[in-house]
Amino acid sequence: MVDSARAARLAKRISSIVASAIGSEIKDPRLAHVTITDARVTNDLHDATLYYTVMGESIDAEPDFEAAAAGLAKATGILRSKVGAGTGVRFTPTLTFVLDTVPDAARHMEELVARARANDELVARQAREATPAGEADPYRTREDDEDGSRE
Repeated sequence: MVDSARAARLAKRISSIVASAIGSEIKDPRLAHVTITDARVTNDLHDATLYYTVMGESIDAEPDFEAAAAGLAKATGILRSKVGAGTGVRFTPTLTFVLDTVPDAARHMEELVARARANDELVARQAREATPAGEADPYRTREDDEDGSRE
């Protein structure tokens, strides 16, 4: 019987166990700037996918994704044993780490929105400054029809 609510609770618990273990118990310097962002567990509770992001050492520094992935691959066994001890489930799920692309996608979307706003402002400014090519009011009015001046 599938219990997706139990899988969601287990995913949340696994996420907190792994994040606290990476932050305090595992002394690998490659994992110093790794953050667990989300976890998903299959409905049969046998596989867990953990999503992570990597920050640079400073604001200007580029994050080292390969080193973080290697550090997580090396620590997977220790993390799985900590998950098994912390959850108390009969079968400890296998852990798979996937780089989370949501922050990069969000940043890209923000850049696109900013570019669209700038283009909208440019078009609005051009519309405000524009003058008609012909007369100011090119449409026929009732007065024009009565006196016959415009035909």
